Amino acid sequence: MSTIDDTHDPAASSWVPGADDHPDFPVQNLPLVVFSHGDVAPRIGTAIGEQVLDLTALAQQRLLPEAVTRALAERTLNALFALPGAARSALRHAVFLHLTSASNRDRVRAHLVPSAECDLHLPFAIGDFTDFYVGIHHANNIGRQFRPDNPLLPNYKHVPIGYHGRASSVRPSGTPVIRPKGQSRAPEAETPEYGPTRRLDYELELGVWIAGENPLGETVPIAGAADRIGGLCLLNDWSARDMQAWEYQPLGPFLAKNFLTTVSPWVVTAEALAPFRIAQAPRPAGDPRPLPYLWDEADQAGGALGLDMEVSLLTSAMREQGLPAHPLSRGPASNMYWTIAQMIAHHTANGCNLNPGDLLGTGTISGPQASAFGSLTELSGGGKDPISLPSGETRGFLENGDELTLRATASAPGFRPIGFGACTGRVEPARL
Repeated sequence: MSTIDDTHDPAASSWVPGADDHPDFPVQNLPLVVFSHGDVAPRIGTAIGEQVLDLTALAQQRLLPEAVTRALAERTLNALFALPGAARSALRHAVFLHLTSASNRDRVRAHLVPSAECDLHLPFAIGDFTDFYVGIHHANNIGRQFRPDNPLLPNYKHVPIGYHGRASSVRPSGTPVIRPKGQSRAPEAETPEYGPTRRLDYELELGVWIAGENPLGETVPIAGAADRIGGLCLLNDWSARDMQAWEYQPLGPFLAKNFLTTVSPWVVTAEALAPFRIAQAPRPAGDPRPLPYLWDEADQAGGALGLDMEVSLLTSAMREQGLPAHPLSRGPASNMYWTIAQMIAHHTANGCNLNPGDLLGTGTISGPQASAFGSLTELSGGGKDPISLPSGETRGFLENGDELTLRATASAPGFRPIGFGACTGRVEPARL
């Protein structure tokens, strides 16, 4: 597990203008990104304020540790996340030193590029994507819509529930959300129909980028699972609820989920998040204790994260009226019944191999109250009680032209807050 060190010092100041007061990317953060600009091919960088520092160029000039030089020549972060954690930590310390000291300042400044001039790419070549269901309040809320008297199935409190998603349709923030088509059946209809979804929804999630690998057949013990957490991002697992209701039995989500998953392009590293680890919320009285392979006292003491997550909506009418995005919900990431380490330990419990750049989703993170619900189907009661917007519109589900933005901030007493940047998608009409 990453430790707190001088790179987390709240008094540390960068010479990059505006970085110290940046809400997301002060020098204490240094998230990784794959970017391009102008005629320059995709390469690896880090965010500092409103700038991107070209780490590939710094490595070519031998300004970064030799252990990471070859990995920084790649067009994705996979090779970097295949290295031992100590190598990524050494990279963080070297970049921190360059951005806070006068040494080599002119050479480093030459490789800063305004973020607004950059194209941000998917940070990894994703081999596999698994989406979990660890937000217990979301599971309860959705379960009540289908099983009012028994919202949680018997296995929920014994095992981290998950399903295998589609890696090929994971895309970075800003990718258009093309309204998907598929089969659905209205409650009053005898037969299904094929067409664009009428119940398009979002899901507020965290994404977990895997570091290192375990050979096929080898498990990852819960005590070592934290070392496999390379970094986090925001994740929106767009969902077609009408299609989902028709197709999910008996094998779970299919076309209702695999048309697009949006991730924020900035990878907030495990090292940056060290000051924001908090204790996992105690299990309610009467809940079963997990089996030994899923329980570790150190993970319970510091395996959760002090993050505030929020969602906002901007409709076409609101843009035309010059209105700001409307906040839909806000809540802490601690509303997770299972820790990320428990997710990893269970994923590998049967010997499944996780590889560098694999992506795990937490599932929708909702709070116990409506102000912290992480999806529209919860906020609108399955569309029966649409929410009101400042433009005079209402929404039960997403309409064409709607733009969703997810954000998250990590904070803790005595440390400078850091953010994840935006995870955004705008809905476009279904294609013919």
